[in-house]
Amino acid sequence: MFSRRAILSSGLCLAFFSNTFAQEAAKEAADAVKDPSSTEQTKFAPGVVTVIPPAPDPVETFDGPLTLQTLLDGHPEILWGGDSHPEGTPHFDPRSRMLAEMAQQVFLRREIYCFEFAFKPLRQILIDVPRADGRLQRKLVWYMVFRVRYLGGDLRPAADEIGGKDVYERIESVSYESRRVFPMLVLNNRITGKRYLDRILPTAKEKIAIREQITAPLYNTVEISRVNVPRTSDPAAPGVWGVATWEDVDPKLDFFSVDVFGLTNAFQQDGEGADAPYRKKALQLNFYRPGDAIAQNLDTIRFGVPAYEKAKEQKYVLEHYGLDERLDYRWIFR
Repeated sequence: MFSRRAILSSGLCLAFFSNTFAQEAAKEAADAVKDPSSTEQTKFAPGVVTVIPPAPDPVETFDGPLTLQTLLDGHPEILWGGDSHPEGTPHFDPRSRMLAEMAQQVFLRREIYCFEFAFKPLRQILIDVPRADGRLQRKLVWYMVFRVRYLGGDLRPAADEIGGKDVYERIESVSYESRRVFPMLVLNNRITGKRYLDRILPTAKEKIAIREQITAPLYNTVEISRVNVPRTSDPAAPGVWGVATWEDVDPKLDFFSVDVFGLTNAFQQDGEGADAPYRKKALQLNFYRPGDAIAQNLDTIRFGVPAYEKAKEQKYVLEHYGLDERLDYRWIFR
């Protein structure tokens, strides 16, 4: 016979371990929800998702030679001349070793990364959008569901010590456990030049996820910036899903593109300083919509630049896309 104390002790132990296991299971489930890469996702048929591979360029890892005019203008005391050096030459070292001369031949080096970008067909949906007065307004919303994956392979200049100096003559590839993406998607009317910035529409995200069969967490372009995108080399890796939405789009829109910023940190700058033109690298996705302003949500939006038999018509369309030949997508600096 077991004593009452032994029975109570066994019951408490079982309750303790059961509670512990339940807490661990709940924690694992919560962690799985937080990490979108560990959530089971819907697998789409081949061709449904269009994948654009990353395209980092070694040339993007440096700028120069540049003249740091801002430094020279802000510190005239480093220039040779005046009463102490009327001839403008140093006493001991060669002129090329002086700071003022070195500031005129500067190379700026940096590490660059680039995400893989994939997307489902661009579509439209009728959504009740909140107005400023608190009421709901029925609107036709354009949207694009996309996926980003980090494949590693970041590029950075590598230094070799030669004669006591660092010489940069090669580029090395590095990878990290994860990176964050800060996307901004702009819909560009190729005829009128009007640009539509992605809008955050909380009421649209859930309906779009159901319609597009996205079972993983779906983030808008602000929420996705808080998610770590894990590095993967698996071509079947799920990645992190996001959605971009646009409202009040011209119903007569036929030829347009979507410029995706934030997939890479590469940029171009003519010179240096606040007045130097600064251009960020973006992915330009070209689309056309063979439809009209009637029953817009029934129109099929096609990816790529349309083809025409007549050379004059084809040239007209290519000029609006800013192309010399038909391209579905390209990397640009804007």
